[in-house]
Amino acid sequence: MNDARHAPHIPALALRLSRAAAVLRGAVILRQGRRLRRETPRLPDAPGPWLGAAEGDGEPLHLLVLGDSTAAGVGVDHAELGLGGRLAEAIAARTGRAVSWRAHGRNGATASDLVRGHLAAALDGPVDVLFLTVGANDALALRSARAFRRDVRRILRATRERHPASIVLMSSLPAFFRFSLLPEPLRGTLYRHSRSLEAAARTIVDAEREARMSPPPPPYTEGFFASDEFHPSALGYRDWAEFAVDDAEEAGLLARWGGA
Repeated sequence: MNDARHAPHIPALALRLSRAAAVLRGAVILRQGRRLRRETPRLPDAPGPWLGAAEGDGEPLHLLVLGDSTAAGVGVDHAELGLGGRLAEAIAARTGRAVSWRAHGRNGATASDLVRGHLAAALDGPVDVLFLTVGANDALALRSARAFRRDVRRILRATRERHPASIVLMSSLPAFFRFSLLPEPLRGTLYRHSRSLEAAARTIVDAEREARMSPPPPPYTEGFFASDEFHPSALGYRDWAEFAVDDAEEAGLLARWGGA
């Protein structure tokens, strides 16, 4: 993937009012959303088990991927080709360490769903790296930035309590303005609200030690999307993982394990 060029500029006031603006367009957006759900093929989760390993030296690092449909591997037919497997490969390549990974979450999950239904079980095991991928469904549900920020804080706090030496990586939200599947005004409305949620989450992640939220994603490469034109393909998950781990390495978060 290349650099993040050509992202539409959104004034700060528009970000703060993104939810209110979406509500005002509610009838149109709901109609477009229902049509998309009706006409877009619903891809299944990757077959279980959602766990695996990437080869390397020494005692393996333990990677936990917590999130929504992207944690569930929607878009690929084998979990190793999804986000967990691709992240493990990228971390192993940069540190030289073996990586054992597992994924928890649910297709369609919001941050609140993760807190209530998945977080405790996900943290019941060793965690050296938590990769959090959530927010797209919060944007689709028009959840408030305040609620999203609260749930991200709860996830980070619980992780620190159970695994104080772990590092936390959180994905930026999708660049909805690049989703050709989405019609206007749904596309622009979702993009503005997702940026509002992302800005709220960054205030929490940036205040944490050993934590990092990826920058906005660069232009998606050809073949990035699966057949539903919404979820990543095997190529898309690989590109995403490389981008996120490159950013974490540049920020020095992998240095303890031999990364740059």
